[in-house]
Amino acid sequence: MKISAASTIVSLALLGSATAQNLYYVGQEAQESIPLTWNVGANVVWDNNVNPSALPGDLGYEQEQWSINPYVEANLTTITPQSSLNFYSRVGANFYFDDMEAQGSDELTPNIKLGVDYSHSFSERLRFSSRNYLTYEMEPEYAYGLSTDRGIDPYFYYSTDNSIGYRWTERVGSYTGLAFTGYLDDTGYADRSSWAIYHQMRYQLTQRAVWTGMYRFEQWSGDASDSTNHFLTTGIEYRMSQNSVFVGNVGVQIRDVDDGDSSTSPYLDASIRTNINSRFSVRGFARYSMEDYDSIQFIGATPYEYSDQQVFRLGVTGDYKLSPRLTGYGGVDFVHTAYDSGFEIGGPATDDGRASDLMNVYIGLRAKFTDQLSGQCSINYTDSVSDFERDDYDRLRLSAGVNYSF
Repeated sequence: MKISAASTIVSLALLGSATAQNLYYVGQEAQESIPLTWNVGANVVWDNNVNPSALPGDLGYEQEQWSINPYVEANLTTITPQSSLNFYSRVGANFYFDDMEAQGSDELTPNIKLGVDYSHSFSERLRFSSRNYLTYEMEPEYAYGLSTDRGIDPYFYYSTDNSIGYRWTERVGSYTGLAFTGYLDDTGYADRSSWAIYHQMRYQLTQRAVWTGMYRFEQWSGDASDSTNHFLTTGIEYRMSQNSVFVGNVGVQIRDVDDGDSSTSPYLDASIRTNINSRFSVRGFARYSMEDYDSIQFIGATPYEYSDQQVFRLGVTGDYKLSPRLTGYGGVDFVHTAYDSGFEIGGPATDDGRASDLMNVYIGLRAKFTDQLSGQCSINYTDSVSDFERDDYDRLRLSAGVNYSF
């Protein structure tokens, strides 16, 4: 299929943003309108370590629990020649059958998600794009590049990325944007927020490949020390086929922390979406950067702040259609965090050379009983090995549920 320079610049124009939104995202947009669709369902979950941050000897340490997770989802996609709008939402709750033993844990926790993606072409050259997401839930998702901790309270996260794209010539385009993110948690020292402005230049190399160069300025504030980050990256966006896209960026991250050390570190991110064949599809991402989430950790009861926190994130997920009504899925997430340049909050001590490794593996089946009724079951295992006692745990979750759409 021939892909013109103009269409490639426009179709890939959302790619390459370094925000903390879904790391699997590679700029895919809906191709047709979908009327408002509702999904109602519930999952029953068995969890063998419902309070993973509880330490040996604490109430709730390795407590097993059954829970039920009812939810309602709404999805809507509207496509016109100039605009596209995609709305998705989920409102649910986790209800634990027995009393939670850990101090501060609740038997009922919310699970709320809302996303709105919008784009509008003012002309063949000028385009506006906006991606917005917020969630209030118990478990941070690895795909969003957020916290690696598992607390006892729900967290609130929001992200918005708004940009203007302009095609200067048949081969040259640019995107300039403004982004905001925030992470709020009742757990001590967890709140963080940021704003960022970026400018990306784009050059059409071939019918399928676009070269990108970007500068991004980002500031963080919150419970930890404020920080300023500069990103200088270059990358490529390659459309391997109509249904397969690769996006990669490499560069440097220059970081200055108000009460910590300044440093320069390599930066890397890559994402891929591909259909191996009509039955098998795979998505993946990788990212290496210095992060601001979870920069405060506890050694015993003493909080330490680490101004040099280098994180490598890797995720792969896939779906395989076993039959017209049965689909298998699975994936793995890996997060490695290295902590350096640490200092005791309110004290003279310093600390360096600590690390955490988290591996999350899951596998499941989705079955379509009728056109409207479906079910699924899954196994999820998490193993976290850490130099910080609160983050050293393993966890097994078994889930089964049904869903009705209309």
